[in-house]
Amino acid sequence: MKEAKIKEVKRSKMKQRLWEIVFEAETKMGRFFDLALITLIIASVIVVMLETVEPIAVQYYDFLYGIEWIFTILFTIEYLLRLWLSRKPLRYMFSFFGLIDLLAFLPTYLMLFPVGTLLGAGGIRVIRIIRLLRIFRVLKMVNHVRGANVILASLSRSKEKITVFFLSVVVLSIIAGTLMYIVEKGSPNSQMTSIPTAVYYAIVSLSTVGYGDIIPTTDLGRVITSIMLLTGYAVIAVPTGIISAEMMKKETDEGTDACPSCGVNGHLLDAKFCRKCGDSLDD
Repeated sequence: MKEAKIKEVKRSKMKQRLWEIVFEAETKMGRFFDLALITLIIASVIVVMLETVEPIAVQYYDFLYGIEWIFTILFTIEYLLRLWLSRKPLRYMFSFFGLIDLLAFLPTYLMLFPVGTLLGAGGIRVIRIIRLLRIFRVLKMVNHVRGANVILASLSRSKEKITVFFLSVVVLSIIAGTLMYIVEKGSPNSQMTSIPTAVYYAIVSLSTVGYGDIIPTTDLGRVITSIMLLTGYAVIAVPTGIISAEMMKKETDEGTDACPSCGVNGHLLDAKFCRKCGDSLDD
């Protein structure tokens, strides 16, 4: 009885130690695990890209195929480990990053099933499309880079201001496009044959992209275009300033403790409950 209790305590301590390594980044091993995982993610995405280059895919097919299965097995082990360590595995399984973790390796296993036979001649193409889902594994990096929490939180807090700014730009584009249509429609060589076309031109000009597929043909149209281009430089700076201001206000007293239920981190040091699922942060 006593030996069984000792084994249970050791198992609990081992599980807690693994939790700190897999879900947190304050320890040396935790930082090493995150760095190794990010390296694997980057390498796996490079392999996906190389598989789309036909000469490389033909010449090194066996090598790339073998490397892909190594990545798949490693991501599978990581996923199962996260499920085992989670206090509520189902909650982690159906969380955003839980689904991303699943998509990191599931398409490769789907290749083992005879979908080609079931779908007929187009089966192989369908398999290739399914394999492209492996690119979702790059999203896993967001969950393991602490700096991403600052950016995501800043974007979340500034969404109202960005929405107002976006609507203002839309209104400005419609007004500028309508004005350009009125000015340009009398020109025999005018390319702005409708207000929607002119609004498209205004958006391209205000964004300073300038594709050049549509150009003004009147002097007044060129003057208005010049004003739109100069205005565009100021317009681009506005969302950058909004998000930068929110990033400066970001709380600096965040820890790396992850929720035992869903795995989300970025909580304040004195937080008692998860900011995402509301579950207790106490083990």
